[in-house]
Amino acid sequence: MRILFKTSYLDDIRLFRHSGYVVWYGILVAALLLAPLVLREFYVGELSQVFVLAIAGVGLMLLIGYTGLASLGHGAFMAIGAYTNTYLIAEGVPFLLSFPVAGLAALVAGIAVALPANRMTGIYLAIATLAFSQIVEQVVVRWESVTRGFQGMPVPAPDLFGHPLAQAWEFYYLCLAVLVLVVLGAINLTRSPTGRAMVAIRDSEISAQSLGVNLVAYKTIAFALSAFITGLAGALLGHKLKFISPDAFNIILSIQLLLMVVVGGLGSIHGAIYGAIFVGGLPQAIALMRDYLPTVIARTPGLEPGLFGLVMILIVLFEPLGIYGRWLKIKAYFDYFPLYRRATFKRQRSYLKTERVR
Repeated sequence: MRILFKTSYLDDIRLFRHSGYVVWYGILVAALLLAPLVLREFYVGELSQVFVLAIAGVGLMLLIGYTGLASLGHGAFMAIGAYTNTYLIAEGVPFLLSFPVAGLAALVAGIAVALPANRMTGIYLAIATLAFSQIVEQVVVRWESVTRGFQGMPVPAPDLFGHPLAQAWEFYYLCLAVLVLVVLGAINLTRSPTGRAMVAIRDSEISAQSLGVNLVAYKTIAFALSAFITGLAGALLGHKLKFISPDAFNIILSIQLLLMVVVGGLGSIHGAIYGAIFVGGLPQAIALMRDYLPTVIARTPGLEPGLFGLVMILIVLFEPLGIYGRWLKIKAYFDYFPLYRRATFKRQRSYLKTERVR
């Protein structure tokens, strides 16, 4: 068991709680940097896909996990980022400029959604974001002069200083770099006054408002930052697919993003990463299992969506804290062994007094 003695208020906001985190995260970063040297191109491409999903997951986690605002429309923000980035590159704008502009375009859309939706909570907010995603899908389909509608748009490889990143390993390192920057930014945000205000809104809007938190302002900030990060992920997804069309950003993508943060573990940046690994790896695992499953099951249509739904139900019923929550319990078991008791993490229903007035 590791005992941490806190001698400063800064100990609560440090990036790494102790030296062990530095060692293990250093090993992880080294392994990711060396992965393209030992893996085949196919697996490098799959890891790039996981990185892109993780970036989008971090953006959605800031909104759902840290602010408590439900969204079923983040696939639309990815579409805005992808189409903005592709259109600007086609017009001759360099990638280093089109990439952040794609995120800013999604940010503006996030603010446009947040302003009227700030009065909504729960299922009503989810329905509003779902309606927004349908509006964006129709705009993409009908604005053919920009998006080419159902014909789609080819996406050239990202160009850095005149060098196109056409190789799989080059794009891998680009996605990894963006993911690291986004994760570091999100972690520092959650440790800032803005992040603490977002968490206060998630825990109890009435309590947060009584402490002087401007609900409208911070909800709008949460929507804007979440949309910005998701827009960046959409731009990278366009380069990964190399061809974008409206079908790539339908409601299924938004549901997958929601599944990702719920299965990974709400309220944790780690959960977004774990969820991305799950969502990105499950289709490949299913493809490998088809060779060993009975023919009747292997050829069943809708096998992948069915497994996604089954996993969602099992997680909600038996592990609401997600994969990361289960990992924390495993760590606690070995930390407290042999004093660990099953009731240590027993779920209890509790209410704030301020929530009883609703």
